[in-house]
Amino acid sequence: MDYSDYSTYSTASGKNLHYVVLQVTLKEKFLGTGSGNLTELESVINDQASKGYRLHTITTSNGGSKGLLGGDRIQATMVFEKIV
Repeated sequence: MDYSDYSTYSTASGKNLHYVVLQVTLKEKFLGTGSGNLTELESVINDQASKGYRLHTITTSNGGSKGLLGGDRIQATMVFEKIV
């Protein structure tokens, strides 16, 4: 999967390193609550699991708004650990 459209990603994933760090930008819905792209976050986690990594740590930070109708951006930074 190509995450370059919506995230910053590590090219180390799958290169047999012990840890991989990925960052995904979650776009908040303008109306209502919740993220508009949680399936993308789920996809990143499942893709790493299929490569033999488990989610070790996840943190979030507010990335601010991108315009009047854009909604907020939340940066999710995830650390994955290789399962040995």
